[in-house]
Amino acid sequence: MRKVVIWDAPTRLFHWLTVILVAAAYATWRFDWMDWHVGVGDALLALVVFRLVWGVLGGKTARFAGFVASPRAAFTHLMHMFRREPDREIGHNPAGGWMVLVLLALLLGETLSGLYINNDIADEGPLTHVVPAPISNLIDTLHTVLWWTLLAAVTLHALAVAVYWTAKGQNLVLPMVTGRKTLPPETRAPALVGPLRALLVLGGSVLAVTALINFL
Repeated sequence: MRKVVIWDAPTRLFHWLTVILVAAAYATWRFDWMDWHVGVGDALLALVVFRLVWGVLGGKTARFAGFVASPRAAFTHLMHMFRREPDREIGHNPAGGWMVLVLLALLLGETLSGLYINNDIADEGPLTHVVPAPISNLIDTLHTVLWWTLLAAVTLHALAVAVYWTAKGQNLVLPMVTGRKTLPPETRAPALVGPLRALLVLGGSVLAVTALINFL
């Protein structure tokens, strides 16, 4: 067995920054700190845009093509969820890959709908005046529904990680911290991408979100 680098730094930073920002979004909402809440939402949107682009231009384990398996493969994997066995996956397992897609979709929908509603911190976003009232009310409702759905998905994700740790004996958290996983010696390390491309993608994502906020 040997340590193999499977997660690049941009992917790991995205993961943990998203955890922090979702927690911050919840706290600012609960305490009615709406100016901070809007800022957190804008930052989350920039991160999501980064991850979507990184899913095409990033390293092998970060690319959607590298971890999105068929629904049948994901179902088969879940059938053995409680079987204790060593972790041999290079990147996300088939079920985990689909959870990534679900979480990204929920985050994208939540941040975009929040941008529509609260961009200028007055329950009125940059597009409110150009859509009929029923659609505006629908987006408002959607923002709330997506928020609770996102919290449910995050809870399910955390429970799944706990089950993998206790039932299967697989620690999925440590590799997302260090980037390394213990794998058989014949395992080939996945091709990763240097930090320069990640910085360019992040800069482009921030500029895109800034333009969305200020010019719509």
